[in-house]
Amino acid sequence: MKQKVIIIGGGAAGFFAAITCAEYNPDTKIIILEKGNQVLQKVKVSGGGRCNVTYACFDPKELCEFYPRGKKELLGPFHQFMTGDTMEWFEERGVPLKTEDDNRVFPQSNSSQSIINCLMNAVEKAGVILKLGQNVESISKENNQYKLKTSSDQFIADKLLIASGSNTKIWGLIANLGHKIIPPVPSLFTFKINDTRIATIPGISVSNATVKLIGSNFESSGPLLITHWGISGPAILKLSAFGVRFLAEKNYQYNVQVNWLSQKLSIVLNELKIFKKENPKKQIILKSVFKDIPKRLWEKLILASAIKQDERWAEISNKQLENLANQLTNTTFNANGKTTFKEEFVTAGGVDLKEINFKRFESKINENLFFAGEVLNIDAVTGGFNFQNAWTGGYIVGKAMSS
Repeated sequence: MKQKVIIIGGGAAGFFAAITCAEYNPDTKIIILEKGNQVLQKVKVSGGGRCNVTYACFDPKELCEFYPRGKKELLGPFHQFMTGDTMEWFEERGVPLKTEDDNRVFPQSNSSQSIINCLMNAVEKAGVILKLGQNVESISKENNQYKLKTSSDQFIADKLLIASGSNTKIWGLIANLGHKIIPPVPSLFTFKINDTRIATIPGISVSNATVKLIGSNFESSGPLLITHWGISGPAILKLSAFGVRFLAEKNYQYNVQVNWLSQKLSIVLNELKIFKKENPKKQIILKSVFKDIPKRLWEKLILASAIKQDERWAEISNKQLENLANQLTNTTFNANGKTTFKEEFVTAGGVDLKEINFKRFESKINENLFFAGEVLNIDAVTGGFNFQNAWTGGYIVGKAMSS
């Protein structure tokens, strides 16, 4: 008699697990239950519709540093299935990939549909049964099997994988099975700031800023983007991921310090003094001293330093020069709230990692109950890393469920 595997969740982790399980054991009957009427929706919208498949980092220990939650637990799994394995997996199935300058990996087609088509074809070829509109209402364990009730049907599983992502209702059902759920809070969000220094210059970016949450040890460096609602970009998203609990405790009322140049104040002040000495007659506001500071941002920081629009270098005092150096290296903003990526919404929280055997991604409490993806208390600093967690977890679970 065929063993029956049920997978809750038609996302990246669930699909990858189903395909892997079928490849290792073609006799397994596999059913994916998806709440909605479409599958792989996060894959579809990720990377602006291009799908950031993974990240070109090939050292497991180094890769783990990109996971604020799950860093320790993922080290072993990454030795089993790594970023290079993911890339090889898709390319062997007809999806050529490319690595961009920032090491993000995308399909050469620049379309997430390439990844979706690949996964859908693999599931169909494997004989996996896909059932849509299946809202799971209860999960119970009876005679070493799992009984599931949905809004329209009932299912019995010998092995059950929950890969439902951030789903409060499913977390409740998991808690009923004896698991501890770490309360979820938003991760990967931009900082909502209303400040005259940046209010009228959305679209301006700085290549390497250092950002710090005042009152904490959380700090991040990288590209920063000024938006209509505040500040965003890789530096901010990384900081939001690592400081997520700190920010939640502050009810998202916090102060953030931006060093636009990622340089010490003393070094910046010295460069300003040299420039002043060499260009006494030049009007300060006309040209940024630093190539990494765009002109429109430079103008804003000049005015914020109590320097008039028409002043020349020879006319300003040492105090004004210090003000400017301080604005360049220590701009402090009061942030009030957050702006999340709607379709790409990521949470910190989920099934307590202490209750999982990461050699198989299996529950330590309930035999033959598995978890993969964002349903676990694992999240990363950008989408590509979250996908790699899904591919790795899905592969290991699929292999474990096949035996």
